[in-house]
Parts: sequence; C-alpha cells; structure tokens
Amino acid sequence: MKKFIFAAVMVGGLAACGEQPQALEASTKGSSAYSGTGKAFANPDWKQGDKASWEAHLKARSQYGQNDYSRMN
Repeated sequence: MKKFIFAAVMVGGLAACGEQPQALEASTKGSSAYSGTGKAFANPDWKQGDKASWEAHLKARSQYGQNDYSRMN
C-alpha cells in the first residue's frame, strides 16, 4: 500500500513539472498597438486606430501618471 501511495505521489509530482506552451494568440500578431482591440473597454478620449491620439495619451500618461518627479512638485 505504501508503494502505491509513493508511486502516486511521484507521478503527480512529475506531472506538475510539465511545461505549458506559451504562444501568442494569432489575432494579436502583426497589428500595431494603436490599432486597438476592437472592444469598447478603451479610454473614451482615445480613438482606436488613430496613431496621433495614441501617442498623445502615452505622452500624457508618462508625464502625469508615471513621472514621480512631476507629481511631487
């Protein structure tokens, strides 16, 4: 009985070591970031597919949201 439990634990342990495939979905390949996802969960000020609007939002986010120096002063 102990051998069976030991074998079951060993098989379960080896199954946990398996590598899962980590591939990107085919729908995201080849599209630019500013083209959007086609879903309605985007910022309402940003127009999906508009590169200038995308760059303006990235610039504003980096200046006001992620720049601790400008937020503290």
